[in-house]
Amino acid sequence: MTERSEVQQAVAGPDLRRAAAGTLLASFPGAEVPGWLLRRVAGGLGGVCLYGSNRRADPTAVAALLHGARHGVVVALDEEGGDVTRLEATTGSSLPGTAALGAVDDVALTAAVARARGDRLRSVGVDLDLAPCADVNSDPANPVIGVRSFGADPALVARHTATFVTGLQAAGVAACAKHFPGHGAVAVDSHLALPTLAAPAPLLEARELVPFRAAVAAGVAAVMPGHLLVPALDAEPASVSRRIVGDLLRGDLGFGGVSITDAMDMRALAQGAAQIVDAIAALRAGVDLLLLTPDRAAQRRLEEGLRQAARRGLVPAAHIRSASARIRALRHWAGGFAWPDRDLVRSADHEALAARAAARAITLVRDDAGLIPLRLAPGERVAV
Repeated sequence: MTERSEVQQAVAGPDLRRAAAGTLLASFPGAEVPGWLLRRVAGGLGGVCLYGSNRRADPTAVAALLHGARHGVVVALDEEGGDVTRLEATTGSSLPGTAALGAVDDVALTAAVARARGDRLRSVGVDLDLAPCADVNSDPANPVIGVRSFGADPALVARHTATFVTGLQAAGVAACAKHFPGHGAVAVDSHLALPTLAAPAPLLEARELVPFRAAVAAGVAAVMPGHLLVPALDAEPASVSRRIVGDLLRGDLGFGGVSITDAMDMRALAQGAAQIVDAIAALRAGVDLLLLTPDRAAQRRLEEGLRQAARRGLVPAAHIRSASARIRALRHWAGGFAWPDRDLVRSADHEALAARAAARAITLVRDDAGLIPLRLAPGERVAV
């Protein structure tokens, strides 16, 4: 049997729609879950990623609706703490971010904060957290990672990444190490354009890959390839590269969990109708879930394009089956943990933990001459 006929047999008819939908991590605008999204969840949608704009007064309500539409759907959130929070989007995160934890460099504190974050997410119905950043923040001109990283030392980033993964997953929330193979040594924001990580392979091995190897060794449930060029590894962006996702991540690092793209509407990739080309390339590279824009029409176009691609054999049936199995395994794992009986966001214990972490993370930043690295114009002053 040819590969094309195998695809047609494996994902024909109604199964084709479900197979294409199962590779999508959708999103939606506003605080109310729309009926069209619930119907798509019931029809086999792989998952839904929530954002700050989706937050209700009762934060468990959204996840409860989604889980109620189909038991096997994955509910994800991008909750890094610090500057990146969805649970506390209106007030700012009460738990410290990765840079603060890296500054303290106490793995016990990192484990406690990660477990607290996992307990909070679990209490509101989240299965998957798109964190932590395993990027080594080695370029001071980096406009998008910065304090989202544990630091500039690969060994420090590795031990805190592994500890964070373990702490978060102990609460029953899957962790996602990002942005593979490393977004910390670039000077371009991939939301706006395609960055290039111009490092030779030996440096990538000694710097960028160290935290990701630690995350995989710690049993991380998911990994997010970044939208960035790594010329030492491939001429295609990492998120659509078979060499980077298939050969390096799954082959060399031995990662067997769920691979998730960064948002497909970021300007590092093609936009509009051309986006289907990158979506197909990502799936062929070994990615399991495509993170989509909240735009309903764009989601429908992409899903239809993937259906047509699967029907014509452009997306291998073997990968559709393996991706589906990995996503089911993640959701089955998450389903084995009990739900806390109340919303733990800003609980008294977590507030006390956050205060201790913040006090220990106060850091004076100095240059090699022992000076605060700020350049002030005449007459300017600094107040913090």
